[in-house]
Amino acid sequence: MTATPRIEVLGTIEPTWETILTPEALAFVAELAVQFEPQRVALLEARHRRWIALQAGIVPDFLAETADIRGGDWQVAPVRPDFANRRTEITGPTDRRMVINALNSGAQVFMADFEDANAPNWANLVQGQRNLADAIRRTIAFTSADGREYRLNATVATLAIRPRGWHLVERHVLVNGAPVAGAFFDFGLYLFHNARELLARGSGPYFYLPKLQSHHEARLWNDVFVAAQQRLGLPHGTIRATVLIEHILAAFEMEEILYELREHSSGLNLGRWDYIYSFIKAFNHRADLVFPDRAQVTMATDFLRAAAELVVYACHRHGAHALGGMSAFIPTRRDPAVNERALAQVRADKEREARQGFDGAWVAHPDLVPTVQQIFAQAFDGPHQIAHVPAPTMGAAELLRIPTGAVTEAGVRNNISVALQYIEAWLGGRGAVAIFNLMEDVATAEIARSQVWQWIHHGAALDDGRTVDAALYRTIRDEELAGLTAGGDAHRFDQAVALLDALVLSDDYVEFLTVPGYALID
Repeated sequence: MTATPRIEVLGTIEPTWETILTPEALAFVAELAVQFEPQRVALLEARHRRWIALQAGIVPDFLAETADIRGGDWQVAPVRPDFANRRTEITGPTDRRMVINALNSGAQVFMADFEDANAPNWANLVQGQRNLADAIRRTIAFTSADGREYRLNATVATLAIRPRGWHLVERHVLVNGAPVAGAFFDFGLYLFHNARELLARGSGPYFYLPKLQSHHEARLWNDVFVAAQQRLGLPHGTIRATVLIEHILAAFEMEEILYELREHSSGLNLGRWDYIYSFIKAFNHRADLVFPDRAQVTMATDFLRAAAELVVYACHRHGAHALGGMSAFIPTRRDPAVNERALAQVRADKEREARQGFDGAWVAHPDLVPTVQQIFAQAFDGPHQIAHVPAPTMGAAELLRIPTGAVTEAGVRNNISVALQYIEAWLGGRGAVAIFNLMEDVATAEIARSQVWQWIHHGAALDDGRTVDAALYRTIRDEELAGLTAGGDAHRFDQAVALLDALVLSDDYVEFLTVPGYALID
């Protein structure tokens, strides 16, 4: 990492950001880009080749060439003391109040998100880095418009961050004339400013890695970790990372992904909404793999239950944490009956995960922390149940067996409404959005718009006999939009409609809404 790259910052630098966007930190980010950008581009090209192979009829399976890894007795790095108990992990964006509330929530871990729960405008990304740096140093404070003051408690959650995936770029920083990868920007700034401070405080730089589709992509992250540690003089293995299994192809390479990161691994997490969306994406050409309403795609269905079993098996067999899915419910003060019904569903979901062997799970709201804590506390003694290695009962065939069920007008309508509401908020700078008593992020919008595209593209039949087509979509879209803009303020719904139309009416499936959407972000 000896090149001297040309760095251009196109975004505004506010006075409070000067401690983040230092020449030294930007040079570190640029060095990562110079060294690893060719591999990143090559991996994105490999993704496209795999997509073409799927369209040609190739059926995914466990890799023959890595059978020795799956059969090996290797172990990942030992669990760090402050990252051993992960019963409840709360997630959310990096705005100042959220950071304080999440760290104070009582959860064991706060996953601060630069990816799906973050709208990637320049201010969110840079101010988010400053907020985390202040939180680590315990200097963070916030005063709301009504005068309420927010400060950290004496005991707070362990911090982890999620940088952007390999496919996204940061257009406000150019390295040798090209936008730097968002992953290098988010990871590099955080590590440069905070690694030594975290170590001095008895913790470490912990990461969540999103959107991986193969063990080769995990290998690149590991190479980045090794180089970054050497460059900053950090001991080998300082960095620890949990990989999100949120792509159907990654499900066939879980052990290989752990193996590639074994000296830096903290386990795997099953991201259910992204996982469903990835299935539609991977098999968008298959009329025989059309999903029913989203509400019918539960964790009890074969393809999700198989993935859950394999996550636990892969992790525990090799000494790593297995983390369950998100509980996105937002408790309401208006209707206790709604709360009780939702909390019963949360309890049932987390009890199932605890029985399956997971060591903890995600929540989106502090009020859910006690419920999830209690469930996992009752499920096992000690900080985790990694020693429990339940043999999977399902395999490759079940990973590809989707649920059967009905497509209803209510399901179509809900997907269109949720997609419009989320995209409008995201374009306006909010990445975590409360919709219908659920805290939603990009993954929700992705599955919602993907299902609508799939139903239109394959002419799915509603349970009342009508066909889902472009005309029905436009009718429902206009009806939902009228309700959302009834107050007279359209906000950015015109842009949200245009983007959603482009996504669901395209002849070809668009892989990520965040790529065309990024052009509309301020």
